[in-house]
Amino acid sequence: MNWREALNALHERGEAGVLVTVAAARGHTPREAGAKMLVGAGHTWDSVGGGNLEATAVARARALLAAGERAPELLTLRLTDRAPNEHGRQCCGGEVTLLLEPFLTARPAVAVFGAGHVGLELARLLSRLPLALHLIDSRAAQLAPERLAPLDGGAATLHVHHAPIPETVLADLPPGTHLRLLTHDHAEDAALLDAALRRPDWGSVGLIGSSAKWARFQGQLAALGHPPDALARVITPIGLPALMTGPARKHPAMIALAVAAELAPLLFPEGPGDEAP
Repeated sequence: MNWREALNALHERGEAGVLVTVAAARGHTPREAGAKMLVGAGHTWDSVGGGNLEATAVARARALLAAGERAPELLTLRLTDRAPNEHGRQCCGGEVTLLLEPFLTARPAVAVFGAGHVGLELARLLSRLPLALHLIDSRAAQLAPERLAPLDGGAATLHVHHAPIPETVLADLPPGTHLRLLTHDHAEDAALLDAALRRPDWGSVGLIGSSAKWARFQGQLAALGHPPDALARVITPIGLPALMTGPARKHPAMIALAVAAELAPLLFPEGPGDEAP
């Protein structure tokens, strides 16, 4: 995959990255002006010259990602034995100026675990919004194309995952993803929470269920080594409280509406528009 293809893939997945371009090359340098490399949180694509030059660029690009920086910046590196060489020496004799252009994800990401009655209703609502929507279920029948047909044609980019062990999908989700756990099986919910709480970079983690369910889960998770501050990250019960009253409060569509309403300000703090700025 080259940097152009990777750029499109990152956008589809809702991940941030930094495009690194050789803006100027003077003297003997490994790559010419115009060479590009794309840096993501865990991978890079193409090259601006290798060695200390590239390793320094990657480290700086990931520092920009970690800080959420939006402004581009220039980085000039000399390729001599007297230049700083934290990642190894390059003695080409030239000088390279790199342009680092961060791009933050334009689309937030939501992962709905469980495509049952409530999960599917929630996915139908979210599919109308400009976001990356991941729908995960351990039951293949719940993800049959005819069942998911109402999700087609919306503003969301839909990613469907059939996963007999749902927590394995967590490794493929981008940082900042908002997780909503609505599976049919409390054991699946518990395993998902255990795995999710071992990674600190989620947007939010929400669990459907009663206070009694959460009380049991807290004991199980504490026994697995999760401290109180980790457990405090879990939103449960989920759903905007104002919508969780009255005779319709247990209807799947109403629960989904309440969950979507609670998610909305987390996903689009400035309003969804056509694309987030």
